[in-house]
Amino acid sequence: MSDVVLAIDQGTTGTTALLLDRDVRVVAAHNVEFVNHYPQPGHVEHDPADIWHSVEQAVRGALARAPGHRVIAVGITNQRETSLFWHRDTGAPIHRALVWQDRRTADRCQALKDAGHEARVRELTGLVLDPYFSGTKAGWLLDHVPGARAAAARGDLCFGTIDAWLAWRLCGAHATDPSNASRTLLFDIHRLQWSDELLDLLGVPAACLPRICDNAEVLGTTRGLSFLPDGIPVAGMAGDQQSALFGQACFQPGSAKCTYGTGAFVLMNTGERADVSENGLLTTVGWRLGGKVTYALEGSAFIAGAAVQWLRDGLGIIGSAAEIEALAMSVPDSGGVVFVPALAGLGAPHWRPDARGLLMGLTRGTTRAHLARAVLEGVALQIGDILRAMEQDAGTPLAELKVDGGAAKNDLLMQFQADVLGVRCVRPTVLETTALGAAFLAGLGVGFWGSPAAISAAWVQDRAFQPAMDPGTRQGFLDRWATAVARA
Repeated sequence: MSDVVLAIDQGTTGTTALLLDRDVRVVAAHNVEFVNHYPQPGHVEHDPADIWHSVEQAVRGALARAPGHRVIAVGITNQRETSLFWHRDTGAPIHRALVWQDRRTADRCQALKDAGHEARVRELTGLVLDPYFSGTKAGWLLDHVPGARAAAARGDLCFGTIDAWLAWRLCGAHATDPSNASRTLLFDIHRLQWSDELLDLLGVPAACLPRICDNAEVLGTTRGLSFLPDGIPVAGMAGDQQSALFGQACFQPGSAKCTYGTGAFVLMNTGERADVSENGLLTTVGWRLGGKVTYALEGSAFIAGAAVQWLRDGLGIIGSAAEIEALAMSVPDSGGVVFVPALAGLGAPHWRPDARGLLMGLTRGTTRAHLARAVLEGVALQIGDILRAMEQDAGTPLAELKVDGGAAKNDLLMQFQADVLGVRCVRPTVLETTALGAAFLAGLGVGFWGSPAAISAAWVQDRAFQPAMDPGTRQGFLDRWATAVARA
């Protein structure tokens, strides 16, 4: 029997289970999608039962493809900010999980801003007051589910992001790690603990919160599962974007990555410094290993791959996501069409939850191919906004950008990204870096690997995309983009 680490990557539209061996080779992987629920405009929910079923089926599928292998540790990575309450005695959720894209607490966030709380919240958490984060979601659930607030105050309910809920289901531990905790609006990123001041502000009882663990730490062992034997340590945990930063071996301050998933997320390692952004970015915990914390700057675009799904499911312009590259390449340019992917508001550095998606420059000659190309360009242009803000905060130009996630397979998108940034974009051979990071952390947690150096040695480049666009053309794209964003 060969030993492997199992990573459970629980995302917004599905769950991937990945098995990694000691030589950092992917032995098997399996993905299972599940349904997103949209009960009304701006509301996005997940049924926790659907999530758990997708985890079970993904793990079963990966193990079926890897006979003769033994799982020696489990790592969890997850869609961040998506959160829920469940009953401590039964494990039953009190309501569907509220997804990170959910905007129902926008009015609550605005009221907190109007009352003058944002500066203090930002000082403690590194975040802005936005419905993206978990704290106001927790308050909404406590206020709208009958009896929930009293039950939470008694300690009868557990609150958590999806990592905490999966840990509970896998091994009975009510725990979260600093990377996920730092996305809740409830966590002091400097003292690395829940903040009584913020709990009071948002009306969340401390009794319902998970304990904070290191990112590579044994939380407990599997028990009572139909798809894994008892006794396997659950030993690694990180929010998806921090996990991808780890999986991309961005261990040095100044190194950065962008993950293109449902949204797009740029993180830059800032080392032991919790830099406060002056340009609309977030300060977040990257990871904590052996009690030593690494911080990061982050910029989030709410819509990336989801824009391609919109072309497929909403407009019927493509039959599958994979078709978009060939369709976009069938025209030399977008025909002057600019797309702002604000389908769920604008994230960093703008933070405008009221913004909406926009197509500008349509003519009678616009075709579906022009729209496809404009969508890809819009995804890349919003990343440009984030990275320019990041360079200003860091005080140094970016040397290169590591890229990963499903859309990083799209050569047209990656080349345009390099062109509008004027920076080399480097793609690894393994694009599932989110799952890789969780596997690495779990392996470190049980001594399967001795140090992050093994991860750095195993990181292999697939292709580097060099910027090839002349400065005048690039500036034209940026100018048209700025005009479109202002209108959105």
